[in-house]
Amino acid sequence: MAPSPAHIRTTLAAVVDPPEELRALRLVHKALADVNRLRIVRRLAKGDASVSELIDQVGLSQPLVSWHLGRLRSAGLIETRRVGRETVSRLLPEAFERFADHDRRVLGIGRTREQTAS
Repeated sequence: MAPSPAHIRTTLAAVVDPPEELRALRLVHKALADVNRLRIVRRLAKGDASVSELIDQVGLSQPLVSWHLGRLRSAGLIETRRVGRETVSRLLPEAFERFADHDRRVLGIGRTREQTAS
């Protein structure tokens, strides 16, 4: 069975334009593409929160909140720490700034903050 034309185009695009930087961008974009994760980010923008507090805020089950936190953590947008039996999450605002600059640079959109400061 021959590969489909779409498969051939995807393979050629990967060879011509190595997507490593784009994959890194996709990780953050996908982490922020979910409404529940955005609700968690919005809550964490107000300050650190335990999983219990986030459950109350977003109305999801503990396993779902923990899963969403894992996605945000692997994208580098939050950090977590243990406090007794609770896991407390903290938003990393500097990660959003770095991501925005990296996003613009990789996608070729405007100038980054570092270029503007120079």
